[in-house]
Amino acid sequence: MRDAIMIGFRRDLLRPTGTERADRVAYVELFFDLVFVFGLTQVGASLYADQTPLGALEGALAVTALWWAWISTTWLTHWLDPVKLPVRGAVLALAFVAFVLSVSIVEAFGDRAWAFAVAYVVLQLGRATFVVLAAARHDAALARDFSCVLVWTAAGSVFWVVGALLPLPVQLPVWAAALGIELLGSVLGYPVPRLGRVEVGAWDVSGPHIAERAALFVLIAFGEGLLVTGFQVVGSEASPEVGAALVTAFITAAACWWIYFDHGERAGPEAVAAHESPGRLARVAYSWVHLLIVAGIVMLGVGDKEVLAHPHEGSAATTVVIIGGPVLFLGGTLLFRRVIEGRWMRGQAGGLVLLAALAVLSPALDPIWMGALVSLVLVATAAAETVERVRTGRRSGG
Repeated sequence: MRDAIMIGFRRDLLRPTGTERADRVAYVELFFDLVFVFGLTQVGASLYADQTPLGALEGALAVTALWWAWISTTWLTHWLDPVKLPVRGAVLALAFVAFVLSVSIVEAFGDRAWAFAVAYVVLQLGRATFVVLAAARHDAALARDFSCVLVWTAAGSVFWVVGALLPLPVQLPVWAAALGIELLGSVLGYPVPRLGRVEVGAWDVSGPHIAERAALFVLIAFGEGLLVTGFQVVGSEASPEVGAALVTAFITAAACWWIYFDHGERAGPEAVAAHESPGRLARVAYSWVHLLIVAGIVMLGVGDKEVLAHPHEGSAATTVVIIGGPVLFLGGTLLFRRVIEGRWMRGQAGGLVLLAALAVLSPALDPIWMGALVSLVLVATAAAETVERVRTGRRSGG
């Protein structure tokens, strides 16, 4: 009689623990990631088109919402087995909703506000509901945790929908409140009366899986930046400035790849596996700190596009988009290494100091020279990272 009234899937959809499948990234997860290539491109286009304080705030909200939608779904496939058909079908359905979300981003604060809000709400509520149903019969603790998540997500969803109905001046703060509710819930552990709160520290997470998922998203962000730069070059007339900007953009992307992947990408899963509270460490390092890294990479593409379009016409906004991306990226990687290794990396810290000095000198520099100097700073940071790794005998990453 009890089974007859229980909700949820009878089939166990949880990832098997202690096996190779516990750490493996499935192809359907990679397909889900591809949807976000377009989303990141749209965010970059929006930031480039509106280089005002208001445009920056709207872009920050859009990239945070996009990242939160992605990382939250990554946790779904961390607990549930994408090899099993119901989970695979759910991921594909969520990918479609994420595609609608991505298509709506540029006009999220305009004609497509309703589409953006509904897509985000469906994605967040649908994912949390599916985890509850999948875990209800097989992992009561996980079902309770995501029931708490679902309650907080539902509370935030009200603000998303209401914000879409309000005029633009009010829409941004209401949506910021909606996103803030979800982020605050994550910090507090999604406390709900009678259900309790989520004890992230008790989660036994797979370091290799969550680290590889984050690293793949970082690669997607790099690819989005190169895609934007490539299209801008194709649409520009051939000139020495365009050639120099193309070389600089590639070197910048390669240096950032080196900074992230030379050692930090490998150190992450090792640190999570060895930590006494792997769930808490993984949440801070990957759910939170990686937002800065991804936002910085998106800004790198915006800066490259600005240099290509206006190599000799600088402004305060130009300085922000050219130097802001590297600052966010280096700040994010610096915090990431601090979280997972408990130490401050001198290379990244030195790079931030040099970028600050470059910002002071920016009024005397054309954008093309500013971009070249930023590239040199990032190359020097990557070199310092490698020298420190070799001296300490640490292994390189992929």
